[in-house]
Amino acid sequence: MKSDYHNLPYGITCIDTHYLRPQMAAAYLLVENGKAAFIETGPLLAAQRMMTALSKAGLKPEDVDAVIVTHVHLDHAGGAGELMRQCPNAKLYVHKSGARHLIDPAKLKAGAMAVYGEKLFKASLGDIIAVDSSRVVSPEDGQGVEIGGRELIMIDTPGHARHHFVIWDKKSQGIFSGDAFGISYREFDGGTMPFIFPATTPVQLDPEHFHSSLDRIANLNPKTIYLTHYGAIPYQDNLLQTLHSQLDSYLEMAKSAQKGGQNAHNLLLTSLDNNMRNILLEINSPIADNKIDSLLLSDKETNAQGLEVWLARLAKKGK
Repeated sequence: MKSDYHNLPYGITCIDTHYLRPQMAAAYLLVENGKAAFIETGPLLAAQRMMTALSKAGLKPEDVDAVIVTHVHLDHAGGAGELMRQCPNAKLYVHKSGARHLIDPAKLKAGAMAVYGEKLFKASLGDIIAVDSSRVVSPEDGQGVEIGGRELIMIDTPGHARHHFVIWDKKSQGIFSGDAFGISYREFDGGTMPFIFPATTPVQLDPEHFHSSLDRIANLNPKTIYLTHYGAIPYQDNLLQTLHSQLDSYLEMAKSAQKGGQNAHNLLLTSLDNNMRNILLEINSPIADNKIDSLLLSDKETNAQGLEVWLARLAKKGK
């Protein structure tokens, strides 16, 4: 997938949003009978790439009926406001627990600014534009969204975040998984199976719900997983089992590292790094050792932070 636009079967285009680096975060254009939906948006800075994909498909902004986000983390939904501005007939579909943050993105922006700093925020995300509440729809679990006669089903999948949907596309028998079915970068392909790991990023990690959501996805018997991070991969049961076991391993690593006191964060990063490298060896991934850090550095850091927030929440509950 070297192009920014990769045409897939069933009228689906994978779009590289260039969040942080190429082939790190994808969004999708789905076209059916002259109507379109954007699924995920990337950051605001990706909006022009999204509109270019629409033009390449021979469609106009007026042909977009829906902008759908799996959850409101900004690598998934930061461009929603800009796409809604450019697509006058579209409705924004977002989980009811996240909708208010796209209607009034002040808290999202403040949180991102605190993490990135103003300079990096502007360079990697651009900005966040509010969406008029009259154009926002929050489907119930299992409710459908129709695009040109094609039904997409919104499925509540908490665990990575409380405000997380996946989208079940009956026609392709595929799941647009957001962060609910892990992270799997295409640079690691070529071994015995795709390299995949769970996304335990801050701040709402709930392992019990995460496990349940993985099983709910698998129970749909999908043929394809349309990952945000990154691209389309065939569904395999061994990927499901890997995600279950990896999630449990991450929790144990976090608990063990916590005993290190002030050095706990570095201990956890080291454990995550060793775990990832061991799996890459087990699956015979051809990725060069010196490229692993550059490709996984941000994921290791955010996964560690999310696990630490989870531990702090447990401590408050006295568990």
